[in-house]
Amino acid sequence: MALQDLTPELRTRLSRMERAVGVFVMLATLLLVSGLAFYVYKTAERKGYFTPKFKYQTSLNDASGLKIGDPVKLMGFQAGEITEITPNAPDAYYGVTITFVILKPHFGYIWDDSKVTVSSDLLGNRFLQITKGVAGVPTIAESTNKTPEAMLISRAIHQARKDVLADLQKNNPDLEKTNRFLFNWTVKDKLMTMVETHSNEFYTNLDASYWILPDESPSLQDRLQKVVDQVEAALPNFLNLTNQIVSALSGVTTLTSNLNIVAVDAQPTVSNLTVMTSQLNGPGTLGNWLIPTNVNQKLDTVMGSANVAVDNLNTNLGNLNLSLIHLADLTSNLNQQVQVNSNILSNVSDTVTNANDFIQGLKHHWLLRSAFKKEFTNAPAAPKVTNPALSPRMQDQK
Repeated sequence: MALQDLTPELRTRLSRMERAVGVFVMLATLLLVSGLAFYVYKTAERKGYFTPKFKYQTSLNDASGLKIGDPVKLMGFQAGEITEITPNAPDAYYGVTITFVILKPHFGYIWDDSKVTVSSDLLGNRFLQITKGVAGVPTIAESTNKTPEAMLISRAIHQARKDVLADLQKNNPDLEKTNRFLFNWTVKDKLMTMVETHSNEFYTNLDASYWILPDESPSLQDRLQKVVDQVEAALPNFLNLTNQIVSALSGVTTLTSNLNIVAVDAQPTVSNLTVMTSQLNGPGTLGNWLIPTNVNQKLDTVMGSANVAVDNLNTNLGNLNLSLIHLADLTSNLNQQVQVNSNILSNVSDTVTNANDFIQGLKHHWLLRSAFKKEFTNAPAAPKVTNPALSPRMQDQK
């Protein structure tokens, strides 16, 4: 139906609807553009497009796993990103120079003693990690209102650090080992004094870049490859060990088979022992088995005889004890008599002397002399004494 065929009322309603739809489309478009602009702004803010950036450099021998746009971390959080990876000259010490930027305010943690380490995750992705400065000079000088003013010159500060360390090693060589905190404070104080005295020799404009000493560690693939190489090197020994284990197991198998044979041969003995032990279950069975009845009767007889002999021995010992008691009484009485009569021993001695004189008198009495006469026997002939100096004939005449 053509628009001219509509009534004026319908044409009025249709124009109102068209205006409402146009307003809705315009509002939707405006909201979409606003949302897109807000997203772009937040993304740019998150990526640091509106934050001041400061350029740093480091060098590596292997930049595998690193690419432009990868994050640069400081104390575990993202502080910047890689902006450039450039190969060095063939005769250079390091193979690759990596340029990255650090966002404000993270540059305040980066001093001249900070280092760049290359870390990797389990998937092999590598990223740069900057260590926080401890004993050094800030890489960016700030004004009194915390505004960055100048960038530190890496060559000058590195040479100054070498001179300070050499001076400390000469004057106090054990300071670093004995007191690490005092050592770091001394190095920092000396470097800050040198930088503040000759600031124009150590700082330049912010457009320059500061080179950070790298501390490169092997990647996860290299470490895994090293482990694989070690496993391959140890694999022959492991296989030899497994062969020895197999040999030992075969020997154990042979031993168990021999033990089975021994066990089969020992079954009759075990059955006999079972029968014997079953016979020992009753009371007194073990005693009857060790000592038969006839031996037991003989042992009873012997023990009875031994008991009678022991009783007789006890009786005899009792009688002997009584005799010893009587003898002791006798000797005690004799001792008392001797102690009471002190002249008894002299009387006995006189009696013995008189008896001897009496016997000697009887020997000389004419009537009893013959009773005490001695019997004489022929004396043996005296042996001849020979003189070896005389001849046998002269000896016979003599």
